[in-house]
Amino acid sequence: MPTELIDDRYRAVLEPGRLLRWIYLGRIALATAIFVTALMALFSDPGQTLIATVVFVGAMALTAYSFVRTEVNRKSAGPGFLYLQFVHDLVLITAVVHLTGGSDSPFSALYILVNAVAALLLPIGSSLLLAMLGSVLYAGDAVVVNDGAFTSALVLQLVVFTAAAVGTGYIAARLQEAGAGRERLRAELDSMRLRAADILGTIRAGIITVDSRGRLAYANPAASEILGMALNVRLGAPVLDQIRLSASAVADAIDLHITQGRLTNRSEGWFLRDGRQLPLGITTTAVSGDISQEGRATTVIFQDISDEKRLETLRLRAQRLEAVAELSASLAHEIKNPLASIRSAVEQISRRQAATPDERTLGELIVRESDRLSRLLSEFLDFARVPEAHRERLDLRTLVRGATALAAEHPDRSDSTEIKLDLPSVPVMADGDEDMLHRAVFNLVLNALQASSGDDEVKVSLRTMPASEQPSGLSFDAPAVAIEVSDAGPGIPPAMQDRLFEPFVTSKEGGSGLGLAIVYRAIEAHRGVVLVDSGSWGTRFTVLLPTTESSLETGVNA
Repeated sequence: MPTELIDDRYRAVLEPGRLLRWIYLGRIALATAIFVTALMALFSDPGQTLIATVVFVGAMALTAYSFVRTEVNRKSAGPGFLYLQFVHDLVLITAVVHLTGGSDSPFSALYILVNAVAALLLPIGSSLLLAMLGSVLYAGDAVVVNDGAFTSALVLQLVVFTAAAVGTGYIAARLQEAGAGRERLRAELDSMRLRAADILGTIRAGIITVDSRGRLAYANPAASEILGMALNVRLGAPVLDQIRLSASAVADAIDLHITQGRLTNRSEGWFLRDGRQLPLGITTTAVSGDISQEGRATTVIFQDISDEKRLETLRLRAQRLEAVAELSASLAHEIKNPLASIRSAVEQISRRQAATPDERTLGELIVRESDRLSRLLSEFLDFARVPEAHRERLDLRTLVRGATALAAEHPDRSDSTEIKLDLPSVPVMADGDEDMLHRAVFNLVLNALQASSGDDEVKVSLRTMPASEQPSGLSFDAPAVAIEVSDAGPGIPPAMQDRLFEPFVTSKEGGSGLGLAIVYRAIEAHRGVVLVDSGSWGTRFTVLLPTTESSLETGVNA
């Protein structure tokens, strides 16, 4: 039997409000019927008409008062109020029985009905007391109608009334116990649903439950956000086709379980956001707990793992760069020392008096190229051997402002390129090496200026980033500091983005390809990360730094 039908029947039996409304309706109908009947016999029996009129007026007055109290003012029906209702109805039924023949009246069975309703709404002791009152009223009226005779039929009816009252009271008591247990269970289930909804509503992973026909049974807010659709308005409707438009891998995982009973565990797919494909982690589970059964509801859990992918790339890049740095540091030393000797020897030869003009020209060329190569090796050594960071408490506003001002004076900056600096009004403190961080910010701003042209704008901002906004996978135990440098240039070619921080990788003519590698190594020494977002609209570099020494120890070593 459907749960909704069971609940409706349960409420119809035990809800005081519903029972009282039926009592009001039955009372008015009974009083009106007996009053109309008495009016029809007005001239033959005035006494009956008087009794019916008094009963009718009393019933209407009590019903009007009770209706206003419970239905209009919404006051609860306490024991005193209920006693008044049942005592009046026993008197009303006694009057009806008296007017319709006493113990022979067909309405005498109404005593049992009143006793049954009283047993549902009052404790068993109170209902038995009302049953005794009804028996006394019935017996007294029957004796009056029969001129004092106390017949065996009357005794039998009283026994039946008493047995019915006891039986009804017992059954009602059991129903009340079951109802109380049911209400406690309902309250506990509602509480569990609310707690589960709070948990599922705050987690960052998307959760969708779909029944065997592909109809949506549940979706948390994160699922709607990731898929870019309002799933809460599609409950009960087929959703696989809509989900497939933005995340086909999620729809395929659900369909795989519905049609073949196969679960997906830690699979990866793609979803579309703002015209870009981003990676997605997907896991499905059977709601029934039995993966061998088909036709069961399927729950799919999926999460945007683009941050995890990005951080994993950073870790692999850091390992690669570390290996390159260790090898190249010694190699740079081996090249630099002979290079210095070659430069010195060529310079002395070209300055001899016997040297011809061609020899002097070639000597100057070799010296100039040797100096250029020496500068390149110095930059490479800066990359290969990032010095141990000398950490002190810094206000990063001062550092960012100084590095930006220095880059703004560089000759590579176009006169029409504007720099927009966005700094908070309060200090932004962090532990770090001022020299290394200044060099890193300077290189990022200079790169943005070199990538800009015409009336482009370079934006440099500094802000504190709470843990809730940080990419998944970072483990700073405090808010991070975000330094963002963005330009509106042509962007970084896709083929170069994966190797952007490797040494000697550059898209600029005449560039050494070491600037970003040095930036990366400097931020790495502070246990921070450098993130890049680039497209045809421009490029944004985001440096994330922990704000405290304790964060440095637990942050990701990218």
